Amino acid sequence: MSGTMTVNELTTRDAADAPAATGERADLLAMLAKHRHFLRFTTRDLTDEQAGRRTTASELCLGGLIKHVAAVERTWVDFILDGPSAMGDFTTMTEADWTRWADEFRLLPGETLAGVLAGYAEVARRTDELVATLPDLDATRPLPKAPWFEADARWSARRVLMHILSETAQHAGHADIIRESLDGAKSMG
Repeated sequence: MSGTMTVNELTTRDAADAPAATGERADLLAMLAKHRHFLRFTTRDLTDEQAGRRTTASELCLGGLIKHVAAVERTWVDFILDGPSAMGDFTTMTEADWTRWADEFRLLPGETLAGVLAGYAEVARRTDELVATLPDLDATRPLPKAPWFEADARWSARRVLMHILSETAQHAGHADIIRESLDGAKSMG
């Protein structure tokens, strides 16, 4: 993406930009594009300061949610391509690792809403390309070690994509509440 795009242009990228796909893949991409749109739409017309502001009891802010969803999507796509080594072993995470993870949920000094949206657009482009070209959605990988995953479980590429979709939809809802608390604007209604 060009560095000259405005935040509003970055928030309106949608399924029209996705690679051609048919059947189940087209359905997955269409639903993912819909929920990405609603997530990005919550940031329309905001300043960097507004995008970094906490407006609820939660630690979440709009810019941080975009960062988090992009990081989650990127990591799960890496998992589809490279297996559990792309995610690491969550059972051995250090305090510094957890601090870096927590930083995904906020805009850090020097980060901008436009930069976060551009990064998310690049992650989305890569995911969309993978969905359109992946040879087999049934291919599975073992999940990494983590207290929240069932031991010895495997997920198919399809299940990973559905997880990305559910994460995006869930956080789009969070973002809508944060935006409404910020200035009364809503994604719908």
